[in-house]
Parts: sequence; C-alpha cells; structure tokens
Amino acid sequence: MSDAMPTRGQISQIADPLGWRLILGVLTTHVAVPSLPAAVQAAATAVDAVSDDADGHLRVDLHADRIVLHLQTLAAGRVTDHDLALAPRITAGLAERSLDTRPGEGSVTPQAIEIAIDALDIPRIRPFWQAVTGYIDEAAPVDLPEGALCDPLRRGPTIWFQQMDAPRPQRNRIHIDVDVAPEVAQPRIAAALASGGTLVSADAAPAFWVLADPEGNEVCVCTWQGRD
Repeated sequence: MSDAMPTRGQISQIADPLGWRLILGVLTTHVAVPSLPAAVQAAATAVDAVSDDADGHLRVDLHADRIVLHLQTLAAGRVTDHDLALAPRITAGLAERSLDTRPGEGSVTPQAIEIAIDALDIPRIRPFWQAVTGYIDEAAPVDLPEGALCDPLRRGPTIWFQQMDAPRPQRNRIHIDVDVAPEVAQPRIAAALASGGTLVSADAAPAFWVLADPEGNEVCVCTWQGRD
C-alpha cells in the first residue's frame, strides 16, 4: 500500500478484526505478556515483523503485563495505507509466537486524552502553553484544529485551542476530551452518569458526547465515527 489517506471507516474495517482500534488518528493494540522480559521480546517481534518500515510508523510502550503498539505515519499525522499494510504483518508475526493483538481487556482499553483550551486570542496564549509544557507542534493534527501541540514522546495528552467569540465566565474554559473505540463509548458514558455526572449534549454523537461532573465541569467522550 501507499501513503494514501483512507477514511476512518476504511481503517476500522481492516484493523478491527485484527484487534487494533483507531483512536484519534492512531491505530492502537494491546498484547498481553507475563513479565517485563517477555514484553521486551514481544516488542522485538513486532519490530522484526515490519523490519525497516518501523521507523516513522511504529511506536511501542512496554509494561510488565502488556505491550501497547501504535501505528501512524508521523509525517502525515494520521493513519495511511502504509500503516494499514503494517498492522496485519505485526499481528501475524506475534501470532507465530502465540501472542495476540487485542483492543485491551477489562477496564484497560486503548484511549487518548486531549486538553482543549478556550481562548479569545489563540496566537497570544499558545506560546505560553508550548513553553510551559515543552510540547511541540503537532505535524498534521487529525480531528483537531490547526495549532495543536503534542508531547514530543507522545506520552501526555494533546493540547488544542478552541476559538471563543466572546468572554464566557459562567463556565469552565478548559475541558478534557477522552477518545475511545466506538464500543467503549456507551459503557464509559454510563459509568460517568452513574457516578453523578450529567449528559449535556448528544447532538454531535457518535463523534462526541458532552458530559459534566456534579459541579458543571465538562468532558467530551469521543470516537472516530461520524467524522468522515
């Protein structure tokens, strides 16, 4: 495959059966392992499966009970046809070692966190947030406005800026977005409501639902659906 840009639906159709999930422009999967040395071996297997194609596409997080694999064409800031070609190669390589790619397990599932900051003058405040966080420019943010900032090592949440037309002192100016796979959205929303939250709006669902905690602080639960 090339570096062409498939739709989110096309990505999900190919990747979901392999145990990968599309989360905020990145394909992610979990591989269960019994120990940290086993995690290192599993990571090496995943890298070997794609050989020289790993750089600029594959990222690996190591944990004692799992490795978390991420596929994205970093230069493009999203999943390309090239990444979609790598996913089955990685899954097959791991399967030869009796390891499965899966979309997490139990309460530990692929997700991404974003911090959205409302601003009247984005060019004025953006340098402050870039300086204080040490973040870098997001190359080509998918599902986000231009000007988003990201952790250089992709560990922390993405920060993006939402244009305001007028001051809005009656509500919070910073909110969190939680990006999850589509099948996780409703259970996550139900858990939030059961813990005392309220549903503010479902007008943009299934792209996102707006919820609020008991004091009115807002959060959006987001998926890739409804964006193509």
